[in-house]
Amino acid sequence: MSYSPVGKTRVYVQKNVFLSSEADAGIAVLTLNRPAAMNALGVRLLSQLSTCLAQLETEPDLARVLIVRSAVAGVFCAGADLKERAAMKPQEVRAFVNALRATFTRLEHLPMPTIAAIDGAALGGGLELALAADLRVVGGAKARLGVPETRLAIIPGAGGTQRLTRVVGLAKAKELAFTATPVGPDEAVRIGLANRAASEGRSAYDEALHLAQAMLPAGPIAMRMAKVAIHQGSQMDQASGMILEQQCYAQVIQTEDRLEGLNAFREKRKPVFHGR
Repeated sequence: MSYSPVGKTRVYVQKNVFLSSEADAGIAVLTLNRPAAMNALGVRLLSQLSTCLAQLETEPDLARVLIVRSAVAGVFCAGADLKERAAMKPQEVRAFVNALRATFTRLEHLPMPTIAAIDGAALGGGLELALAADLRVVGGAKARLGVPETRLAIIPGAGGTQRLTRVVGLAKAKELAFTATPVGPDEAVRIGLANRAASEGRSAYDEALHLAQAMLPAGPIAMRMAKVAIHQGSQMDQASGMILEQQCYAQVIQTEDRLEGLNAFREKRKPVFHGR
């Protein structure tokens, strides 16, 4: 992966995936760009995606919020590269799906909030990628979100059955998987699959930027701890979740940012947080 500073922007460029971060802006953008295959998830794209996620892990100052988007008109990600998959041996398929699952889990576990900006289709593995983000914004009347795998005699294998169920509930996840029928933007919002749909004339990326900017005034450590408390706590019983919340609260109570927040409130000014 090549690194190219462009003015105040840091850009990490690969063939099918690139990561850009505007210095001091607080928002990084991870862009999928494989137009010939509608951003289908092949071995190369997956490797490049994993490399970009590793960059975000090792350089947390790159972003306080991450947006995942597509540079290909009309599609977020079409899912698995079925042409490539057809040429794989069974053991190669297993290794690839394991890598896919691990990469999406890597996205899920990033410390900063993440938003999938879905302009167009997010199907199969494409929706599984979006489900690994904290939030989903969908744009365009022709956008479609779904898990069509059962029509290929398989099931979602990169966390889709688990994350989809946690997002939309048991019965609706079963309906989407059993019928393999995608939903449009309005229905995606109605069932909780997407947080919001872009208004007419705006893209999902526009709406995701607006949403990300609304997060920036928050304290960075508080954002990270809120993500841990909510995400991990949702997978525990309530008593265990309360203990986790207490532990996360202890992490923010000792920070310089907390004192800055109190001082700013007393002095009737906007706080300036430094993540300390």
